[in-house]
Amino acid sequence: MHTRIMLREVNVQTRRRFIQALSVGGLVLAAEGDATEAFAPADDRRAPHVIPLWGGWEFRPDPSGAAQPSEALDQAPVWSAVPVPHTWQSLGRSPEYTGVGWYRLRFEAPANWASRHVRIEFEAVNHTAHVFLNGTAVGEHVGKGYTAFTLDLSAKLKCGLENTLMVRVENRPGDRMLPRNMSYDWTDDGGIIRPVNLLVTARTFIERVEIDAQPDLAGGSATIRIRAIVRNAAPQTQKASIQATIRRGGSAGETMRIGPVETALEPNDSQVVALGPAMLRNAVLWHFDTPDLYEASLELNSSSGFHEHIETFGIRRFETRGAAFYLNGEKVSLMGVERMAGSHPDLGFAETAAWIESNHSDMKELNCVFTRVHWPQDKRVLDFCDRHGILMQEEVPAWGPDTFLQTSDEIQHALEQNGLEQLREMVHRDRNHACIVAWGLCNEVDGKNLRSRQFARAVGAEARRLDPSRLQTYASNTLGTDPAADMAGEFDFISANEYYGSWAPGGPSDVEAYLDRIRKAFPGKPIVISEYGWCECQPKIMPGDENRVAIMNTHTGAFRKFPEVAGAIYFDYNDYRTLVGDKGAGALRQRVHGVVDLYGARKPSFEALRLQASPIDSAVLRKSGEGRYEFEIRTREQLPGYVLRGYSLRWLAYGYDDLPMEGAKTELPELHPGSSQGYEASFSVSEIRRVVVDLMRPTGFSAITVEYLDEAGQK
Repeated sequence: MHTRIMLREVNVQTRRRFIQALSVGGLVLAAEGDATEAFAPADDRRAPHVIPLWGGWEFRPDPSGAAQPSEALDQAPVWSAVPVPHTWQSLGRSPEYTGVGWYRLRFEAPANWASRHVRIEFEAVNHTAHVFLNGTAVGEHVGKGYTAFTLDLSAKLKCGLENTLMVRVENRPGDRMLPRNMSYDWTDDGGIIRPVNLLVTARTFIERVEIDAQPDLAGGSATIRIRAIVRNAAPQTQKASIQATIRRGGSAGETMRIGPVETALEPNDSQVVALGPAMLRNAVLWHFDTPDLYEASLELNSSSGFHEHIETFGIRRFETRGAAFYLNGEKVSLMGVERMAGSHPDLGFAETAAWIESNHSDMKELNCVFTRVHWPQDKRVLDFCDRHGILMQEEVPAWGPDTFLQTSDEIQHALEQNGLEQLREMVHRDRNHACIVAWGLCNEVDGKNLRSRQFARAVGAEARRLDPSRLQTYASNTLGTDPAADMAGEFDFISANEYYGSWAPGGPSDVEAYLDRIRKAFPGKPIVISEYGWCECQPKIMPGDENRVAIMNTHTGAFRKFPEVAGAIYFDYNDYRTLVGDKGAGALRQRVHGVVDLYGARKPSFEALRLQASPIDSAVLRKSGEGRYEFEIRTREQLPGYVLRGYSLRWLAYGYDDLPMEGAKTELPELHPGSSQGYEASFSVSEIRRVVVDLMRPTGFSAITVEYLDEAGQK
């Protein structure tokens, strides 16, 4: 017996609705007879099709390390049915196993695919994949565990018959890839860790799209430039026409069309087709408090058929001016928290949409508007940040001082090439996301090492070529002495990891001296505290969440004394699974670092970080008369400091059985950093026990909660 799936083509709009249902319900596509059967085969050759391959997979570990499907099948394996995404290193599986594993999927391809082009997209396989269709190799992706890749299947596909897809996955550490060997501090979960999709299109199709949207802040318009990378997989020259339709929020209204542009593609040729520049009048800007998005629908017509590609983007400008950040022309200082993905013991790196949504909603409750990550992220993470407003610095996974320590010329070259490949794949997939404002080149690789500098310069130059609109930085932990000798100053802003009182001895006064040295070494550049926090990772470090609270309160207070500190990112949101963990065992091997545990349970430090990251410096709620209450707030001047626009107060009065009995909402005027305002509300219900006021962001998340306990509510 084996599992076989009957593939059904799903058009773009239907797929969106279906994936939303999957995300909400926690389901996966499984075997024949499941939800995929609800979709009839599509005969319209104009319809683009994306088929998510969630279910029907089988898996087995392979300690022998077989290189070919025939070798793997000749053994006497026990295949287990698994969903994809999947990792073999989560709870209840084989968390200690590092090596080779095989995945198998058997499916029948519709006969009408013979006239179409079929690709398979892996959103990430950690870290090396060799892919076979019907026993023949169709491609590989080596030493790049966090970036997406696509392979052509058409030449080896049996249309109208059963096909067998096999994927050999390896996660053993390597000396010529990033992260290098064991020089990193997160989990090494092996497997097909992110979604897999079949892409069924006409033989002439759009591979990817690059969108640049530059706002005219004074005039209120934006200039839109689109580059479509178009490929002709047909054996004949194809004449093609391509045009784009821009819609705000994907709605039917407010459309703008660009093109059409005519072109011709030789057989097996790829071409960049430029659309625009075009002016979008009355452009609505993306901001972390008003994350408005646009949708670009590109339509390609050729004699081989029709292909539509839909891309989402935002219009915004994020830049440095002197020692400050500016978002859409307004000075901002930002706070946030970093999340370490892959840390739920039951899920590992094979995270569900629901878990990603839950974690990042928590981060919004923590007033996170700025984050960084140590490696390229699941695109569902980026989609959340786009939709709900979190600025992100996404990084190449070059981590740790051993990465470039005494490397030979050969190893150095291999690491640079691997880093460049990962950068290109990251930028190609993610450059249209509004949330991404900076590319991180590496983390804690010893910024005074000439080999590290050589790598960062090479990667930085390529990032500037691929995407000149975004900032660049390197997160340094070697700025404590002689900061001017560190390569951090070569990039757009200084990123400094500081752990005084935890990894290093010292306290707030040492933090202040440290920042004073940095700002003098790099005058006129913004400084971001890219990591700070309390890690219970050394024997001398005593446990206790109260220590975490003390660090975040005292260190954040020290940062606020320096106007050059334009951002601070607390490390980190969650206790995290890591191959170098000093606590726990198996799938729960971890570092205790976060304001939530591995399963997302909040610690007392969660509320402390929420308060420190709030744009409100002080808030007082008092009773002013019978049923009347006054609320006074003062906004922070810095860290975080930004204009509060579109905010409101939500008042709730709790009475009978301590339940909400009456409410009110107060729309607030524009509030600038360092300003104070007072507001009033009155309630008619009797015996009010308590009143709760939330300052609500336009995105629906609370920035601060204040409670007043009335006499009627006292015990």
